[in-house]
Amino acid sequence: MKKKKTIILGIETSCDETAVSVLEHENNKRPKILSNIVSSQFDIHEKFGGVVPELAARSHLEKIDLITNEALKKSKININKIDAIAATAGPGLIVCLSVGLNFAKALSVSLRKPLIAVNHLEGHALSPKLNSELKFPYLLFLISGGHTQFLSVDGLGKYKRLGTTIDDALGEAYDKVSKIMNFTYPGGPIIEQLSKKGNKDRFKLPKPIFYKGGSNMSFAGLKTAVLRLKNSLKTNKDKCDLAASFQKTIIEILIKKTKNAIDEHIENYPSNRSLVVAGGVASNKEIRKNLKKLCNQENFEIFFPNIEICTDNAAMIALVGLEKYKKKKFDSLDFEVKPRWPLDRKAKFLKGAGVKL
Repeated sequence: MKKKKTIILGIETSCDETAVSVLEHENNKRPKILSNIVSSQFDIHEKFGGVVPELAARSHLEKIDLITNEALKKSKININKIDAIAATAGPGLIVCLSVGLNFAKALSVSLRKPLIAVNHLEGHALSPKLNSELKFPYLLFLISGGHTQFLSVDGLGKYKRLGTTIDDALGEAYDKVSKIMNFTYPGGPIIEQLSKKGNKDRFKLPKPIFYKGGSNMSFAGLKTAVLRLKNSLKTNKDKCDLAASFQKTIIEILIKKTKNAIDEHIENYPSNRSLVVAGGVASNKEIRKNLKKLCNQENFEIFFPNIEICTDNAAMIALVGLEKYKKKKFDSLDFEVKPRWPLDRKAKFLKGAGVKL
């Protein structure tokens, strides 16, 4: 008898995107995205230079039902045909996470379908499986607005952290530097664009813990250096030169630390030579180009999610939901959101003053 298709509804509200996706899986085929609707709150938060949690949560409440209906309509799937509801339960902003998870719980009760609580970071970790034949194990470089870390991935739920940022996440560093230079939010796209017009060798910027700490990273000192140079920026060319110098420095740090992580990963997995780069900052084309070059030199195969799957979205949440559905890993209705939810629960917390590497 032909096995029926599995349909997963994914919901993502961890920060400032209200997103819903419908994912279809049949036999051993690659999962198919039937719909992936993302409603950004860019206009709400732009004037504040960052996300305001209360405003983000209010927007989620206003949009979640509408976005879900839009996703179902585009997928041409009747809601009663859904096999399970997967929703981000952490990490993220607690007021935002609560909107999506509570909505998913209500759907689970009304439809009598399983609830699957998903770690947002695991969504990023598995996201290239939507557009490639990626197999476990692999080395993961997760670069986003809230997280920057290297992990060895041995399977669903099996992660070992090799390195992390001890202060700002990479996306956070881009946003803060953009704000210092009076650019728009989010900072990544505008700095990437301006850097193309600038002289990347004009400003010499620091590379904190470049020669120590293994594959751990630090970006706060780089941000402070930009702040000190702010008053010397008189023209638009000055700003473009600093943006280019900032991005060049970031790339030099990433290449050095990725090489360190590759070496450590190979010690544990001698026969595996796969690197996944995921998260919002993975959409930066210059970073992609340089990491590809490194992987060619190291004889590593590199995997990226499609650009539209790099930033927060519900397709990657539905994908984790699918993997958990196959293993019947369901959650109860009393599952609580987790503002902090590390992939490697045994890893030390490496943030704040006095961190010892």
